[in-house]
This record gives sequence, structure tokens and C-alpha cells, in this order.
Amino acid sequence: MKSRVYFTAVKDAEDIKEVNGQLKKLLEKSRVLDVIRKKDKVGIKMHFGEAGNTGYVRPAHVRVICDGVLSKGAGATLSDANTLYRGRRLHAEDHLALAREHGFTKKALGIDVVIPDDKKEEDIAAVQINQKHIQTAKAARLFIDADAIVSISHFKGHALTGFGGAIKNIGMGCATREGKLAQHCDVAPVFYTDRCNGCGECELVCPAEAISMENDKAVLDRSKCIGCASCVAACPNMTIFIDTEAGDAVQKKMAEYAYAVLGNKKGKACFLNFALRINQECDCWPFKNPRIAPDVGIFASLDPVAIDKASFDLVNQASGEDIFKKAHPKEDGLKQLRHAQDIGLGSMEYDLISV
Repeated sequence: MKSRVYFTAVKDAEDIKEVNGQLKKLLEKSRVLDVIRKKDKVGIKMHFGEAGNTGYVRPAHVRVICDGVLSKGAGATLSDANTLYRGRRLHAEDHLALAREHGFTKKALGIDVVIPDDKKEEDIAAVQINQKHIQTAKAARLFIDADAIVSISHFKGHALTGFGGAIKNIGMGCATREGKLAQHCDVAPVFYTDRCNGCGECELVCPAEAISMENDKAVLDRSKCIGCASCVAACPNMTIFIDTEAGDAVQKKMAEYAYAVLGNKKGKACFLNFALRINQECDCWPFKNPRIAPDVGIFASLDPVAIDKASFDLVNQASGEDIFKKAHPKEDGLKQLRHAQDIGLGSMEYDLISV
């Protein structure tokens, strides 16, 4: 059975008033927020952007969604989990400070903004799922204990998964640092030292101290590597890559983590993808992040698989080619969707309803 995906076109992401008008229309017509009931505890999941990044969904748009949730008589918390890589989002206190710097405050949004501390056991939930790659998932308890989840995703490219949308926002984004490590641990990158200019950026960002400079070339100690891919993102010369087979494992583990988070949310989760200001890399990227596609629009659905497939299709249609494969030729982002479909997260078949 095909899933419904609602879509509103946006010509210019910089026209915030126009985007918000389209977003309000989308929420009204799609009624995706009807999954929320009075007095529900709602976890709203999004990515606040790394320091130096500007691609994340703007607070002005998030406010529209927050208002819609509050109008249901529910209580809500806007949140994200900490990162595996070294940066401003590594620890809860710094992560929250960065979110505020980017405009995500209670005053701006009307709800609390919280970053769970995965050094505290009470903030961590262990979810047994017994899937092929993941037996027990470690996720932020805030999302597991929530009565309902609203996912707000910036749809863009990604070095490990081809693209990132709803599945990545929930599967990777709700995982604790231990959970993120479990998803990445098979992914030791390949260093093409003949192309390395010895800038040392990869060594600086490696949280495991697995990279050293020898004869002005970066060298990886694979026994120390935790597979976070910080070096891949940091390399300005594109000389570090992820092995395709390892990247496949990340995608499947990510889908299984999404299954863990959404397993007790049947009929209580909805998803919004913003295919605007579409960048080559994730919003974790703190460097110049080139745009790879025109602004397309905003999607809404109750199916995380269908919304990602529809977003993927329409972005490529607008670009006239598979822009994600062009940006990351060794990755097939649809593998995450095929695996998600196989384990029962949703359907890749959809009916697109324009509003």
C-alpha cells in the first residue's frame, strides 16, 4: 500500500515569510500533527547545526511547527543528541549553548530546548530490537519516553549515507554517543596519501587521536579509529573516503536505530523534510558547504521511508540528475530506505499530494 506524502513547493528559501506561509498551508492540509493528543509529551527532533554551519532549518520555521504542536494542548520539548565527533555539539552544555546561538531558545520557539546528557544513565534508554545488525539500541530517553515524535529534517547530502533525511534524523540523531559509535564502528576510512598535502586538518578533528602526520602525510591507526568520519568531513582536498561496503553497514544500522526509536510510536510520529538550501554535506559540517541543488520545497508524511524517497526523487528531478550520487559517487543512499522498508519502518511507494 502506498503512503501519502504531502508537498508544498518553495521557490526561494530566503523568503522566510513566504516559506512560513507555505509551511502553515502544508500542516493544515496534511494534518500530520493530528497524531498528537491533548496532554501528550512530544519530542520534537531536529539538528541545530554545527558551529559555522548555516544549512539547518531556521528557527522561524520551527516556531510554526512548535505552535502547531502546542495548539493540540500538548507539552513539547525541542531536542537533539550529542555527537560522536569533536566539536561544539560533543557535550550537552556546549551543544545547548550553540543551539541558543543559532536562535533556538524558548523565547523564540515557545517551548523548552533540551540536550540530554549521555554521561547520565537516566538520560539513556536501552531498546532491545534484535535486528540483523543491532540487538540493543542506545538512544536518548527523551525520545523513547515521549508520547509522540515530530521529526524536522533538513534534506541534504551526506558523505556516509548519500543523503540525510528523516531516517537519519531519527536513527543517527536520536542515538547516544555509544549508539552512534555502534553505527559507525565498522567504518574506518581509506586514506589516499599520494593526494595528501599534509595540512593536518584531519589530525586536528580526530576525537580518537587515531591520525598522525608522517613525512607530511596523514596516516591512520585503524586500531584506534572509531569510524566517526570526522576526518572525511574535515579534509579540504577530498583525499579520505569511506569504503562502500562499510558505508552500507552504517545505513542499515541507522535504519535499525530508527526502528528502535519509532517502535513504540505507531500512529504517534510524523515527519517534515525541508528540501531547501540543499548542501553537499551534513549540517555537522563546520566548513564551507556547497549547495548542490535548487530549492525544492517542504514535505510532510506519517511514513519516514516514503517522505525520504519522495524528497530524494523530487530533488533529483529538479536537478536533472542524481545529484546525491554525483556528490558522493561511492554511496547509494537508497540502501537505507530499502533496509528500512524491509524491517517494517515504512514504504518506498508513495502518493505525492501537492498542496
